[in-house]
Amino acid sequence: MNKDYDVYNFTIKEYIRYIFEGILAVVILGILFYKNILGIILLSPLIILHLKKQRGDLVIKRKRQLNIEFRDGINSLSAALGAGYSAEHGFVEAIKDLKRMYPKGAMIIEEFTYLVNRIQMNIPVEKALSDFGDRSKVEDIINFSEVFSTAKRTGGDLIHIIRTSSNLISEKIEVKREIISMISAKKYEASIMKMVPLGILIYLSISSPGFLDPLYNNIFGSFLMTILLVIYLITFHIIDKITDIKV
Repeated sequence: MNKDYDVYNFTIKEYIRYIFEGILAVVILGILFYKNILGIILLSPLIILHLKKQRGDLVIKRKRQLNIEFRDGINSLSAALGAGYSAEHGFVEAIKDLKRMYPKGAMIIEEFTYLVNRIQMNIPVEKALSDFGDRSKVEDIINFSEVFSTAKRTGGDLIHIIRTSSNLISEKIEVKREIISMISAKKYEASIMKMVPLGILIYLSISSPGFLDPLYNNIFGSFLMTILLVIYLITFHIIDKITDIKV
């Protein structure tokens, strides 16, 4: 196992879903701004951009989940060390505990199992943890691996260090949840704002079918609608950037 958490591979179901969403968006934009098949074809690269955006969102979501699972993992590790197990054997006991908390295939179970396998291959536990932190790109895991390595090397109180780390991670997770809850309403408002221009075009197309005809099927109209579409897409991107608060 050598998973890079910055790389996300879609499942077949996810791939079909996001391809369909991208095609639907391109068709709607093509019809509203150009009303011809050529416009839809020219907008087809937006499907790739949609896939890229969704992949990035899923990477962030997976890292958040991994952070929560890691918190529970070091809680289990702390309990094992408190029961008298060594650091190396503590991960084995932590896996048993985690299997009662998470379903088969959970990221933390796979990672701890991989870590135990590496330890059995005579790789130091601190090196295995450091590799986990480097692959995850999760700040809490990287910091924990560094603190664990220092404590192991200097003979520090591992149980106290792990419990303290667990408490700190728990507090950070709760703060992040509060922030996400606070900005979720703003993101919903931003989503409505992004749909308003399309709603206006749809309304005008239905209520006054001939009103927008001068903007279609001629060079000047296509040029003007292209400018409006570019402005709309740039605004769409800016709104996403404003509401994309990293936590």
